[in-house]
Amino acid sequence: MQKIIVSKNTLFYDDFKFKCSVGKNGFSLNKKEGDNKTPKGTFFLGPLYYRKDRVSKLITDIKKIKIESSMGWCDDSSNKNYNKLIRVNKDTKTRHEKLFLKQNSYDLVVPVLYNTKKIIKKRGSAIFLHLTVNYKKTAGCIALNKKDMLILLKLINKKTKIKIA
Repeated sequence: MQKIIVSKNTLFYDDFKFKCSVGKNGFSLNKKEGDNKTPKGTFFLGPLYYRKDRVSKLITDIKKIKIESSMGWCDDSSNKNYNKLIRVNKDTKTRHEKLFLKQNSYDLVVPVLYNTKKIIKKRGSAIFLHLTVNYKKTAGCIALNKKDMLILLKLINKKTKIKIA
């Protein structure tokens, strides 16, 4: 089984090497909500969430889910839905990441399945592979340019793991 490997500002997969950006404060084995660090470890990937109105001709073997305006990812550690996909509207009081954004960073989003099975509150949430245009440091995610993300999506499958070192 092939693994994606992320080290510093580079993502490796098989013979491919992609520039990426990671957390503003580097990597951590002891991730905490809001620390702007990318968690170290080996994790499975979730499904691909995508903006159908902005991305066409997606070729991937992983499950695809269209992003709707009512989708968010709960980052409120006091909420029972912490680190899960939730439905939101303008009255939603729960802290969350909106997935349907004006900017393009979440046009293609793959959750890194970090802290998603036996969830530990305040241990970190919403760790994604997502898009970037300028490689600015992230709040803990891993960001690639769109061209590289589309290549990576063609290569991976539901058994692919990501190793963040």
